[in-house]
Amino acid sequence: MQPPNADKIESVGQIHISVTDIDRAVAFYRDVLGLKLLFQVEGQPMAFFDCGGVRLYLGVPSDPKYKANSLLYYRVGDIGAAYERMKAKGVTFLGPPHLIHKTDKSGLWMAGFQDPDGNYAQIMSEEAA
Repeated sequence: MQPPNADKIESVGQIHISVTDIDRAVAFYRDVLGLKLLFQVEGQPMAFFDCGGVRLYLGVPSDPKYKANSLLYYRVGDIGAAYERMKAKGVTFLGPPHLIHKTDKSGLWMAGFQDPDGNYAQIMSEEAA
């Protein structure tokens, strides 16, 4: 017997990011962003990373119609430290971390960048006010 609500979406399990050069992408996501490489598929331009329990699937699309157009927001504990570490590894940011939204308890900070294939992403951090 199936548990109640077994047919409902529970969470995001995997996100696809289109790349043109799998080796260059693996180096960037592993060595620059610091994500854990789970595995690469032998003989296929595919690699999988763990990002806080969500699997990121980097792949060269088999057809242009499958090219992903995702914008990912990576949560970091200290946006200033993450920004400086990533800059030191060669990431070109669109601008420095900036305040997006403020409440009486916290502020949401973000800084945008692109990966080697031009995919946009943001690092984000909620910091106490």
